[in-house]
Formats: sequence, C-alpha cells, structure tokens
Amino acid sequence: MQYLLILVLLVVIVIILVKRTQKRRRVHFILHYEFHELIEKKLRAKYPHLEEKDIKLVFQALRDYFYICFLAKKKAIAMPSQVVDVAWHEFILMTKEYESFCSQAFGNFLHHTPTEAMKTKTTATDGIKRAWKFACEYEKINPKEPNSLPLLFAIDSLLNIEDGYKYSLDCKKTNGDYCASHIGCSSSSCSSDGSGCSSCSGGGD
Repeated sequence: MQYLLILVLLVVIVIILVKRTQKRRRVHFILHYEFHELIEKKLRAKYPHLEEKDIKLVFQALRDYFYICFLAKKKAIAMPSQVVDVAWHEFILMTKEYESFCSQAFGNFLHHTPTEAMKTKTTATDGIKRAWKFACEYEKINPKEPNSLPLLFAIDSLLNIEDGYKYSLDCKKTNGDYCASHIGCSSSSCSSDGSGCSSCSGGGD
C-alpha cells in the first residue's frame, strides 16, 4: 500500500513538471514568435505612414495580446487596438500558419469573435476589463490607479491610427477618447457613445 502511494505521488509530480515545462514552452513560443513578412506588407498597405519600427511595435503588441489570451485560459479577451486587430486578421487569413501557431501556443484554435469592446466610452464590458487587467499586470501597472497605458491600449494613439481606439487616463479630459481609468474601476466618469472591437476565445490551457 505504501509503495502504491509513493507511485501515485511520483506520477502526480511528473504530471505537474510536464505541465510547467509545457507552459514555459508555450509562453516562450508566443513572446518570440516571428510573424510572416506578408502581414507587414498588408499593414503598410492599410497604414502607409507606418515605419519599420512601428510595424515591430504592432507585432510586439500582437504577441502581448496572444500572451494575455493564454493567461486568460479560454475567457474572452477584447482587442483594445484597431491596428493590432488588423494584424491579427491578416494572420488568420494565413490559415495553415495561424492554425500551426495556435496549436503550439495554446493547444487549441484561438477564435476571433467580433464583439463590442464597450457599450459606451465609459462602460467597459467583461472582455475589455479582462484585457485591461492582464495587460496592466504584464507591464506591472496598477490597473486601478494607472500612471501609464499598457501598450495594447496606447498603440493606436502612439502610431496615429486614424480609425483607432484612443484611450485616456484622465476621464475628465478624454476629448472623445475611451476612458481607460474607468476600465480599471476608478470612480472617474465621462460621456459619449462608443463603438466596438474584437475579442478572442479559446485561449491557452
């Protein structure tokens, strides 16, 4: 009986170690993935003003997005950036490469489901709140009292994306932008209607 318990314990330990190793490999794969040059060409076609360094920033933000989707464990994560969403769309169109990426990164297919990021520019849905929480944690930003925006929430403004989603830390000075502090559950408020973006479902195990 004692030997059986020891054997069971060893099996459990092995399973835990295998899962930890698999998780580390998936995270490394996501954060170091090199996107196909065709995606860069498509981005340049849509946004001609983007330079090489800007494209690299978009790809970094897309990796960040995939990473927080992995952390969310199949819970929906809204996409807070228009330019990153465009890059994701172009990646999906490369069906074989995208399917292979999903298999290695998540162990399953990461679906893209159009949805509203916010009902208004001050009312955040669960998907965008979750994106804010994980993005802030990843960049070591206090989600309730942020002193800066995570890359995914800042990139459309940084790259002057005309049709992008613009976020403001100060909800009293949004100038029509989305209120980022409100996503982080602050007491600040503002007004105006908002539009939507996209979310992922089916992230990492």
